[in-house]
Amino acid sequence: MIDKKYMQMALELAKKGCGFVNPNPMVGAVIVKDNEIIGQGYHKAYGMFHGERNAIKNCKKSPKGATIYVTLEPCCHYGKTPPCTQAIIEVGISKVVIGSSDANPLVRGKGIEELRNNGVEVIEGLLKEECDDLNEVFFHYIKTKRPYVVMKYAMTMDGKIATYTNQSKWITGEASRKRVHEDRHKYSGIMVGIGTVLLDDPMLNCRLDNGKNPTRIICDSNLRTPIDSKIVSTAHGIPTIIATSESGKDKHKTYTDKGCKIIVVPKKDDHIDLKELMIILGKEQIDSVLLEGGGTLNWSALNSGIVNKVQTYIAPKIFGGINAKSPVSGRGVDNPKNSFYLKNTKIIKIDEDVLIESEVAHKCSQG
Repeated sequence: MIDKKYMQMALELAKKGCGFVNPNPMVGAVIVKDNEIIGQGYHKAYGMFHGERNAIKNCKKSPKGATIYVTLEPCCHYGKTPPCTQAIIEVGISKVVIGSSDANPLVRGKGIEELRNNGVEVIEGLLKEECDDLNEVFFHYIKTKRPYVVMKYAMTMDGKIATYTNQSKWITGEASRKRVHEDRHKYSGIMVGIGTVLLDDPMLNCRLDNGKNPTRIICDSNLRTPIDSKIVSTAHGIPTIIATSESGKDKHKTYTDKGCKIIVVPKKDDHIDLKELMIILGKEQIDSVLLEGGGTLNWSALNSGIVNKVQTYIAPKIFGGINAKSPVSGRGVDNPKNSFYLKNTKIIKIDEDVLIESEVAHKCSQG
């Protein structure tokens, strides 16, 4: 039971790196000697020391003979920083308790093997489920080299995302909106379609104190984003990508002069090829995307198979209206058996609102 307590502490430490370490994993570490915590640390930001090295650096006494509890298998390769296995062995830590195994091909069991070959006792899988959940983005990205995509929308209890006059502010309460900004901080990118830009002129920034702005990604096949929009006007201060099928360099220059990055993506079914876009974004080290588009982009994203998780915020309101918009539009499926199936559903109460969060399990066979 005491082992779980120390690993839980390591998990809480790891979470402090949320939003700052992408595309690396969040890692926390706690060092215990003679039933006393002598060192703690976490991975603070991309390119900085990992949790194990920070915990060792923060030790108030010698860690020789101590036990380190770490949420992820220690790395054994040189990247932005030296390997953590090396530091653990050098200071004489005698036991390592690990939550998750590392999915990185450069590590993947090699860190554990190196520790054992040097006489260090290794215990695996403590609070594995919690540790795996912490880094679901990292595990997906390191395996696929594509962003983990979270499709988020807010709707009323009758399934509307706006009134028949296109009014949508605000459907959910303040606590739900704060959580959305926490996710904007957490994920590397935020993506909308040109329809949302033309209708709402959003900023798509993170409004938390000390929060990190995600890279803004606009799917704009024909490059219609207004040059005086809030997104373009602030592109020198917030990373902004416009994904388009428009290849004219002169037209691009209007936006690049304002600080936007233009990515040319081929069309598929008369819109941006979203699968191809994910490959490109992955190469840009964008490991995760919060999709905050309207019904058209939501359908395209689901139908293209890029969505990994769906977040549905439901407010205790009813709009009604046959012409009021729903979260997913497009053609839709022709038969219930062709539905997009979801799994591992979690239900979270947020004041008067409810958040339903599910993983996408099955892609519809509709073309």
